[in-house]
Amino acid sequence: MTEKLHRRWIIAGATAAIGVPAALNGAPAAAATTAGHAHLSVRVFANGSATMTGPDDITWLDGTVYVVWQNGIGPSGQPSPTGATASDVVGYNASGHRVATWKVKGHADGVTADAATHQLLVTVNEDGNSSLFVISPEAPVADQVQHYQFNLNPLPHGGGTDAVSVYHGVILISASAPTTANGPAVYRAELDGSVAVLQPVFFDNSTATVANTSSPSYGKHVALALTDPDSNEIVPAVSPRFGGDFVLDSQGDEEQIYVDGADGPTPHLSVLDLSQSVDDTAWVTDSKGTLLVTDSVDNEIFAVWGAFDTGTAYVAVTPGDANKPIDRPNYLGQLDLRTGHVTPAVTTIQAKGLLFVP
Repeated sequence: MTEKLHRRWIIAGATAAIGVPAALNGAPAAAATTAGHAHLSVRVFANGSATMTGPDDITWLDGTVYVVWQNGIGPSGQPSPTGATASDVVGYNASGHRVATWKVKGHADGVTADAATHQLLVTVNEDGNSSLFVISPEAPVADQVQHYQFNLNPLPHGGGTDAVSVYHGVILISASAPTTANGPAVYRAELDGSVAVLQPVFFDNSTATVANTSSPSYGKHVALALTDPDSNEIVPAVSPRFGGDFVLDSQGDEEQIYVDGADGPTPHLSVLDLSQSVDDTAWVTDSKGTLLVTDSVDNEIFAVWGAFDTGTAYVAVTPGDANKPIDRPNYLGQLDLRTGHVTPAVTTIQAKGLLFVP
C-alpha cells in the first residue's frame, strides 16, 4: 500500500476513540452496537445502487479495497430478473470512493488478492458452470481481465466454486454445493495458458482432529462429512490459535476446518465445531485498524472501528444456512477459537463478507 493511504487508515483507527474515523467522516452512522461490544462503532463505507447490488466477498490489494457485487445473478450464472449477466468487481480508496470497476460474466462469489503478482483472483458461479477470472489492475486496459476455464468439467464434487485464497503462493478454491459425499472440499489451482488446472487438497470425508478444547472428543480423529464448503481465509500469525493455517468454513455444517500444510501432499486437518453457522471470518491484526463488512441485504459496505483486541476473530453469522433455512437476519459475531462459541458483536449489520484493514 502507499504510505499516504496507509496513514489514512491508521488515522481512521486512531480517531475512533473520539467517535469519527477521518476517512469515513460524514457517512451516516448505523444503529447502536450490541451490549458488551459498545466499544465498537459503525459507519457506512460505500453504497450500492439500483444496478449494482448484492455485495459479497471483499479483499485488499496495494492500498485499495475490492468488493464483488453480484447484481442478482443466479448461483449457476443465470441472468438476473432484470437481465443482467455480469457481476461488478469494484475498487475503493480509503474514503470509500470508487476508483476502478470491471465486469466479469456470472455470479462473482470469491475474490482475493495475490500480493506477489499484484493481481485479483475472482471465482464465479458457486453452484455450477464455474470458472476463474484474474484481474491485473496495473496492466494496460485491454489486458486487465483474463478468463480461465477449469480443466475439469463438470467438477468432480458435482457443484461449483466459492471463495479463493493464496496460501504460500498456491491458489486454493472452495468446492461449493457438492452433490457427492466424498468429493474434494478444496482444490489447488495452477494457471496454464487459459486453463486453471485443479487438484484436490482434501475431501469432504477426510479425517480431522477435533479442535474444541471444551469437547470430550478433543484431540480425537473424526471423519468429516462436509455438505457446504464455503468461505476460506489465511489465518494471520497474530491469531492466538491456528496462526498461519488455511481455514475452510463449511457453513451449513457449522464447522471450520483449519489446515496446516495446505500447499503440500499431506495436509493436517483440525475441525472446530461452531455454536452458530457462519460465513466469512476476519482477524484483528492491529488494534487501531478498521473492519469492513459487506451487507447484501442493505446493499452497503460498513466500516466498524473501536477498541479492537489484536488476534480476535470476527465472523459473519448466518443463522439461516443451507441446512437450516430459518428467517433470521445475519449479524457480526466474535468467535472463541478454543471452544467454537460465537457471541454477537454488532447486530445492526447483516454481515456477509469481512475484511480487516490494519
